[in-house]
Order: sequence, then C-alpha cells, then structure tokens
Amino acid sequence: MSDARANSARSLLITGCSSGIGHAAAHAMVARGWRVFATARAEADVARLREEGLEALPLDLASSASIEAAVATVQELTEGRVTALFNNGAYGQPGAVEDLTREVLQAQLETNLLGTHELTTCVLPMMRAQGHGRIVQNSSVLGFAALPYRGAYVCSKFALEGLTDTLRQELRGSGVHVSLIQPGPITSRFRENAYRAFQANIDTAYSAHADTYRKVEARLASQEGKAPFTLSPDAVVAKLIHALEHPRPRPRYAVTLPTHLFAALKRVLSTRGMDQVLLRSTRDERE
Repeated sequence: MSDARANSARSLLITGCSSGIGHAAAHAMVARGWRVFATARAEADVARLREEGLEALPLDLASSASIEAAVATVQELTEGRVTALFNNGAYGQPGAVEDLTREVLQAQLETNLLGTHELTTCVLPMMRAQGHGRIVQNSSVLGFAALPYRGAYVCSKFALEGLTDTLRQELRGSGVHVSLIQPGPITSRFRENAYRAFQANIDTAYSAHADTYRKVEARLASQEGKAPFTLSPDAVVAKLIHALEHPRPRPRYAVTLPTHLFAALKRVLSTRGMDQVLLRSTRDERE
C-alpha cells in the first residue's frame, strides 16, 4: 500500500488483538478495506500479529506511557486522522467480592476501565478536529447483569457502560458516535486468562467461599465443552461492522441469547426476581 493510500484509508485502532474478538475483528476489518492498528500487551503477540500481515503495535492498558506511545505512533502514521477506536482489551478476575483486595480490584479497573478511558480521551481530540469518528466499547452481558463470583469484572463493565452513556450524550452533535457491544459467552481465551488471575490473586484456603471455589476452579480449569449459547467472535464482529460503517450506529448491540434474555427480564422483573434468575443460571457452579 502506498503512503498516500495508507493515509487516506479509514483507520481503526483496536485493543486486545492477541486472540478472540480483537484478533477476529482486526483481520475482518482489514478485509473490508480498513487500515487497522492491531494492538496487544505482550511483545510476542505483537510480533505474531505482524507475521500475520497486520499493522501491530504494543499497547498495555495498565500503562499510561504505553497508551501515549501507541497513540503518538498512530497519530503520526495517519497524519492525525483516526476514524475509529474499538476498545476491546479486557480480562476477568474471578473471586467473591469479600476476597478481592484493593490491589486486585484496582488492577482489574486499570485495564478494563481506566486504561480504556485514557486511550479514548487521547484519541478524541483527533476525531473532534476532523469532525467525525466512531468509538465502540466492548462491554458484556455482565455490564448490566451481575453474577456471583464475577464482582471485579462486573464492576469494571457496569462502570464502563455508565461512562460510555455519559460520553455519548456529551458528544452529541460532534460527529463522533459512541456505541456499546454487549456479548454473552464467546469462544476465546477468556476462561484460560481468568483461571490464571484466580490462581494468582484469590486466597481460597481461608475464604468463607472455599467450598464453592473448588467448583469454580474446576470450571475454570476445564478445557472441555463450552458455556451454553456460546458463539464465535464473528458474532461480535458483525455488530462491530454495523457500529463502524452504518450511517446511524446503535447505542447498544446485544450479542448471544443470554444477553437478549437477561436484558428483557431486567425490564420486567423486580430486583429480587432478577436475582433469583441470575442465581439460578449459575447454580451448577455452586452445587
């Protein structure tokens, strides 16, 4: 691709491209003619993405210096014309709320919320200057429906949704559109990464939830099967395409049956009624 053509292409910055949704999105959007900047935290993943033919950059959402360096590179390569940002990078920290230390919860928020927020605010001035842009936040069914033993992740996604709703209102009339994607279970390395975080950060031996943790750990460690209604990352990519390319992107895109179902039930059930549904949906994890 010539420099002139590269600079004029629609440009998209994506976080969390080492696997799963981010990886699928990067390749799909390149195939649709976008200039994609695929980012990952680990240098080995960045090198692998480059070998796959992607324009890849290191970006660690827990590091302001890393965020600033990545944005500076993208700004230079696009001459300050960034069309879109897909905030996909995140991880899940399992554990009962009472077993989450301040440091563990802070680490979850640094990546899933604060780093995402900082990256967005770094990119927004370029979008405002050009008078248009798309920001797409990858949230979760757990961005509006809380499930037990997922409190840290739930906290980060509830907060992301509130921050995104506010940002969408504040950007009205600017030409910058903001959307949320809310996936349910998607095929990815999410469970594998969550299991590592669980082992590293939760003291199971002295917890009031020790008995339940044995079941939680068995579920996280299992490599067999998958959660009911699990879809491939392509289901999320389809919503991302609409959010990036449609003249009127939606504020929210639900993906998978559990997301649609829980959203509908939350509109009609009382809080106690919704609690019963959510607890029943995860009963096999505790019994």
